Amino acid sequence: MSTPTLSPRESFIAPGEAAPDFTLKDHNRNDFTLSAAVEKGDVVLCFFPLAFTGICGTEMDCITKDLAKWSAKGAQVIGISCDSFATLKAWADASGYKQTFLADMHRQVCKAYGMYWADLNVSGRGTVIITKGPKGPVVKWSQKREIKNAMNFDEVIAAMS
Repeated sequence: MSTPTLSPRESFIAPGEAAPDFTLKDHNRNDFTLSAAVEKGDVVLCFFPLAFTGICGTEMDCITKDLAKWSAKGAQVIGISCDSFATLKAWADASGYKQTFLADMHRQVCKAYGMYWADLNVSGRGTVIITKGPKGPVVKWSQKREIKNAMNFDEVIAAMS
């Protein structure tokens, strides 16, 4: 299953906005649909540029290490990049990551969330917390970072309260 065409945006998505719904394949080639996932609790989308790179690995190591903290908040943490699901699977297996990774190979989701980094044709670095709203998924909190800056996990976990 693939995502219907999403509208790209120039600016980063902001709290209170409707979160564009999508379906992407995860690193195990299973379908992940945002609207279905938020029915179970908040979804934390962690956009990152490339698998097998320094800061991206550091962020995902921290997520795996603290998966119990995320689960205690009722959240599902999802890594999303423009890598192929084969690349993401190899990275997850080699690194022992436990979270789900989504392959946005056509760059539609990162463009729809204002996360596309055109210079390198990859996703930028940012985090979006999505919650269930009365008319579908809604952005609860969002933060876009410089490509060289890792996520502040305590800040993200605090934003979930």
